[in-house]
Amino acid sequence: MDFGLTPEQVAFQETARDFARERLLPQAGDWDEAHHFPAEALREAASLGFAGIYVPEAAGGTGLSRLDAAIIFEELAAADPSTAAFLSIHNMVAWMIARFGDAAQQERFLPDLLSGAQFASYCLTEPGCGSDAAALRTRADREGTAQYRLNGSKAFISGGGVSGLYATMVRTGGEGPRGISCVLVEKGRPGLLFGKPEKKLGWNSQPTTMVTFADCLIPVENRLGAEGDGFRFAMMGLDGGRINIAACSLGGARACLEAATAYVQQRRAFGQALAEFQGLQFRLADMATELEAARLMVHRAAAALDAGAADATLRCAMAKRFATDACFRICDEALQLHGGYGYIRETQVERYLRDLRVHRILEGTNEIMRVIIARKLLEGS
Repeated sequence: MDFGLTPEQVAFQETARDFARERLLPQAGDWDEAHHFPAEALREAASLGFAGIYVPEAAGGTGLSRLDAAIIFEELAAADPSTAAFLSIHNMVAWMIARFGDAAQQERFLPDLLSGAQFASYCLTEPGCGSDAAALRTRADREGTAQYRLNGSKAFISGGGVSGLYATMVRTGGEGPRGISCVLVEKGRPGLLFGKPEKKLGWNSQPTTMVTFADCLIPVENRLGAEGDGFRFAMMGLDGGRINIAACSLGGARACLEAATAYVQQRRAFGQALAEFQGLQFRLADMATELEAARLMVHRAAAALDAGAADATLRCAMAKRFATDACFRICDEALQLHGGYGYIRETQVERYLRDLRVHRILEGTNEIMRVIIARKLLEGS
């Protein structure tokens, strides 16, 4: 087993790191404070191939692996977890279209998504069913033979109102997962409505809104796959999404660890640098060890997903649960090591902590990750 990066991986890792440091980091604090959506920076990321990282080259994407994507998202999130996380959602939708869409859908939607001319959002969660996604109630009823009429609401949608395309899970059949389909809804269609941007703890560089469908008509050709395939597509998308969000946690935690390591070496108390106190050395050691363990789990899960391994879903759930919990703790420890300065926005440690907190909730809460892990273990016993 080779734990080193290939020359190609090192190359795009450095490209992502340079872009993050030069383009994202200097403005991330301002975007957070102003709740500004950095569309231009995201388009620049797209020009580097970061809008379709694991979309096949034949479909116009970069054609990299899930492991490659995890490396890239860690680097981007080391500067700005909020913006990196939005880009990961955009990538998931682009992949779904490339993986499950027909040739006409790929030709119609992918060029704008891969160039950054248009952004994409993913609509699964509803006000009355978050973790119980199979109970969703947004309906798409046939209107003649050529259209669906959509009615219902989706909650906590990243990019609501700014994205141009919404991959939406809707009920076209009976109760349960087999009655769910996936449709693509373009911004501007009559009956597609957006709520006011939510006021959030973090992730402030991307708007989060309610998305409502009120007799919204879309053509049948906007459906991905067959009727009833949507829940399967959603779960496959979430495996990769869990790796992506875990990788974003790695980046944020790494930035905080680096900041804390630098700070304790220059800050003095009781006649010596904080770094000379053994108790604080132990805390840094634990933070670094947990970060490395989390990275290994994320990369192992990504490799399993790339290989189509039978245990990929289990490993993605494990990696997401462990990495997002561990990385939030690392940010919290880094803030503590900064003392009062960690609580001040100028240091930016508090921004990372606020952004990483939601990673333990989205793409399936960490409690749901434990349910998935336990079920997979019991199935194999």
